[in-house]
Amino acid sequence: MKKALFLVLTGFLIIIMLSCQNEKKGEIKMLEQDIAKFKPTEIAFDTSLLDQKQMMVVEKLYRTARIMDTIFLKQVYSKNMEILRKLESSHNMLDSLRLVLFKIMFGPFNRLDDNKAFYGEGKKPLGANFYPAGMTKEEFQNWIDKHPQEKGAFTSEYTVIRRQGDSLVAIPYSQFYRDDLDRAARYLQGAAEYAENESLKKYLQLRADAFLSNDYYASDMAWMDLKNNLIEVVIGPYEVYEDKLFNYKASFEAFITLRDPKESEKLARFGSYLVDIEKNLPIPEKFKNFNRGSESPIVVTQEIFSAGDTKAGVQTIAFNLPNDERVRQAKGSKKVLLKNVNEAKFKNILMPIADKVLDPDELKYVTFNAFFNHTLMHEISHGVGPGIITIKGEETTVQKELKETYSTIEECKADVLGMYNLVFMIKKGEFAPSFEREIWVTFLAGIFRSVRFGISEAHGAGNAIIYNYCLENEGYEFDKATQKVRINFDKIVPAIKDLATLLLTIQAEGNYKGAKNLIAKYAVESTTLNTLNSTLTDIPVDIRPIFQIQQMMTVQGEKR
Repeated sequence: MKKALFLVLTGFLIIIMLSCQNEKKGEIKMLEQDIAKFKPTEIAFDTSLLDQKQMMVVEKLYRTARIMDTIFLKQVYSKNMEILRKLESSHNMLDSLRLVLFKIMFGPFNRLDDNKAFYGEGKKPLGANFYPAGMTKEEFQNWIDKHPQEKGAFTSEYTVIRRQGDSLVAIPYSQFYRDDLDRAARYLQGAAEYAENESLKKYLQLRADAFLSNDYYASDMAWMDLKNNLIEVVIGPYEVYEDKLFNYKASFEAFITLRDPKESEKLARFGSYLVDIEKNLPIPEKFKNFNRGSESPIVVTQEIFSAGDTKAGVQTIAFNLPNDERVRQAKGSKKVLLKNVNEAKFKNILMPIADKVLDPDELKYVTFNAFFNHTLMHEISHGVGPGIITIKGEETTVQKELKETYSTIEECKADVLGMYNLVFMIKKGEFAPSFEREIWVTFLAGIFRSVRFGISEAHGAGNAIIYNYCLENEGYEFDKATQKVRINFDKIVPAIKDLATLLLTIQAEGNYKGAKNLIAKYAVESTTLNTLNSTLTDIPVDIRPIFQIQQMMTVQGEKR
């Protein structure tokens, strides 16, 4: 009897051990598959362009940017630093893979899978780590209603909300991240000492001051005034994507780049069309915005290094900053295109996708020229349309009125107007009429690049809206026989124009309910979207940058 019981227990133990081993193998395979969605890609730069002093500036900017990585990790999730230490100290294979994915995602949540946890049991808070655990929208709003004098601080892009007893308090970034920002400021001051370009020196000094004062206005103005500089850098808190509770709080990031003067000169002429572009928007005159500054520098660069919010998951190919509407009113905004990142994505991601999803007869219209110029016009389009608006007699901004829907609506608007305005540039004689088909087809292929970022992500959701809206309005056609999609060149123009009007009107009216309804109806994984996406499983979702500068610093003995 005892022997029989022993054999039964042994059998159960073996089954449990085998089950654990299989579960471990399954997790390893899943992690490997998730990591493989990001193709390692070298991001190199021409060191011969930099003299010794400029190289010292770049080195100190790189070290500042690494601090942005650290701050952003803290902004994403309250347990990130603890998890990072555990994974880095572990020596087993499973944790090694988790660490790789953790560094790609800046946390234990898969940004391509609706922030599903791949390590631990935690659930990512909608407000990331900007708000106290468990705080609801209602609690936040009730506090402001009872303490209206604190509304500015609570809705500021540059404060963290925390509990103190039964109270909520707004803590400035300069205080909450004091130790990190002190170090970052010292590096920026060091970089300024080596900078011979006066406009760059001024920006770096003012941005160092801003880290400690929490006032970024003067340094944003100085960034707009950068002139005749080879090194193009922006560093600090900007985008609000990570705050999915309200889209109020800005995340820290950095771009260190080198200007490409020839390419910048070719594209700079588009900046002179800003007023004409605003006039051409398909909305009533009362909604058009001619109060923003007319300056619109357009800079083409080669990326040296990126950090923080912009490096988490999917890599940025261009940006349009600053976001402060006061600066935009005074000076406009600057568009920076990262040409080497664009080239890497077009070659490694977009072209393979186009081969899978597009009607073969339209493949010839997929071009890098269309991809790159839409990226440019996307960024220009962020700078037109409603910004500061008046609701019920009170001056406010589109961002604050649309709350958590803002990022999705704004990214969708920029993509739609990117196409709309490129067609306008054809009418202005900047492109040949034959370029129009390249615009429509290349963007359609690009939709499937973006929706793979996840429908919960602003760019992915915005592209899902465009796809489903244009499909419904027959601008896109899905062929059930071939399982391919194509453009209806007769109907795509009115479909895009109607969608542009809808998006701009929602922004102009600060129509939060309208934004929610549009997202609910169209930012969905529709049947044909799923069908086409299912053919792309063997194509990477994005690149994983291997920065030359990081390898150089490692060779010089830098620790993590």
